[in-house]
This record gives sequence, structure tokens and C-alpha cells, in this order.
Amino acid sequence: MATVRLVPTVRRRRLGGTLRRLRNEAGVSIDAVSEGMAWDPSKLSRIENAKAHLPVKDVARLLSHYKVTDSAVITALEGLAQDANKTGWWTTYGNVVADGYKDYIGLEEDAASTHIYAQGLIPGLLQTGAYAREIIAGTAPHLAPDDVAALAEVRKKRQAILTDSSRPNGPLKLWAVIHEAVLSYRSAAQPSLMREQLRHLLDMTDLPNMTIQVMPKDAPAHPGMVGPFHVVRFPSPWPTVINLENIRGGYFVEGTDDVQAFESGFELIVAAALPVDDSRETIKKIMEGTPS
Repeated sequence: MATVRLVPTVRRRRLGGTLRRLRNEAGVSIDAVSEGMAWDPSKLSRIENAKAHLPVKDVARLLSHYKVTDSAVITALEGLAQDANKTGWWTTYGNVVADGYKDYIGLEEDAASTHIYAQGLIPGLLQTGAYAREIIAGTAPHLAPDDVAALAEVRKKRQAILTDSSRPNGPLKLWAVIHEAVLSYRSAAQPSLMREQLRHLLDMTDLPNMTIQVMPKDAPAHPGMVGPFHVVRFPSPWPTVINLENIRGGYFVEGTDDVQAFESGFELIVAAALPVDDSRETIKKIMEGTPS
């Protein structure tokens, strides 16, 4: 399976990779383009490999060598070039936030929508603070209490994209399919934890950009049984990225055929899950049977 390990300068990597693809599709060499731009050949190579900055004023001129005239593509690349060197709010947490997690948050910030199949946990974008702290402490027992609190804070800050209308594409559109077993988690230390978490899920279903479905325990076999994943979609011309999670963090899948497999898999997961209204009733029923 084709995978790409993104680095912290994720926007710069996306810009460089797109420029390389467009150059290859145009069938022109680095030397030829560099001559036309009056650049040293090493400059374009460094830009494509995310090791050099591309000034916004040079984007359209560079794209003209690739015969790219679509104004939407040019504008998108100019925007990415402008933001390529910006550091995200998550960088202020230093090494507490692992590089792979920083990469994912950076992608999430630019995304138009995210489709998630959650098999063992409530998705981070839908977690309450108390649930986040307990889950982080339980799944990463090596972390100090201060680090657990910091990561829970990061998780809550991520959730701002669900209601931020100032984003270029508006609030992130989130479609989450959550396995029913996840809703039945019980905390020995905090008996009311899940009641609060389930109430939060119900509240989130009121948002127009939110779709939440429950995968019932008696659902037929479906692709999600293999494991959880995120389908992260961006405005054109950026390709969709898949994020796969495991106990050591996550990694990205970007190959066209691989992405299509996960997108098709998510459609089958949606079909196997309860309809939205039935899912809401299931969450409410489980919540009402949970200690307050």
C-alpha cells in the first residue's frame, strides 16, 4: 500500500508535491522550467522537496510553464504558498504533541470535510474534556499527568473547526460512524462520564455540518471491521488523504487507488450503520441507562 509520512511542514510538502505532479504531467524538466524562471535548477528542486519557500508572486508565473490556466487551481496554490511557512497553534505545545499528530492537525485545519469510522473510541473531535483525559491517560500510560492534561486541551482546541464560520470553507463537515460498543464504555473512576459524553454527542447532532451514525452490534460484515480510519477531504485541487491509527500514532495513505478503496469502504460502512434518526435514538437510550 502506498503511504506517505508527512513532516511538520505539511503545507509546504503538499505545495511541493502538487508542483512536482503538475510539472511531470506537463512533461517538462526541472532544467527547462528553471531556465524559463531564471532560477538556479536547485531552487525548483528544493521547492518541490519542501526545502525552500515559493513566493506567492511567482506561483502563477511558474504554473504558466505547466500550461495551468485554471484560476481556481492558481488561487489555491497561491493560498498554500502564502500559508506554507505559518506555524499552527499546536506547535506551542512542543514535544507533547507528536510529529505525526501535528501533521494530522495541520491537515485537519485545511480540510473541507472528514469522514470517520470509530471502532473503539469516540472521535477526538466529539470528545468531552473529561472523556479525553481518561482515554488519553488509559491509552498512553507512560505520559505524565501534565502531558495528559495538555493533550486533552489540544483535543478540545481542535474542535473549534466544527463551528468556525471564518474558515475558507466554513465549519468542517464531519460524518462519524461510531460503533455501538463505544457508547457503552463505563468509567470506574467517573460513573457520570459517559452520560455527559453521550449528551454531548446528541447536542452535536444539532449542528448542520454534523452527521453521526451508530454501527449496531448486530450489523452485517463491513469494511470497518478491519479497523478505524479517517477520510480527510480538501477543496480542489488537493487530493483526499486517509489517516490510519494504531497504538503508536497514525500514518497517511495518499495513493489514488488506496484512497478510493477507503472511500468506497466508508460508503459500505454508512449503509451498514443505523440511519441518522435511529442512531440518535440509540444514543439517547444508552444515555438514559447510564449513571448520572
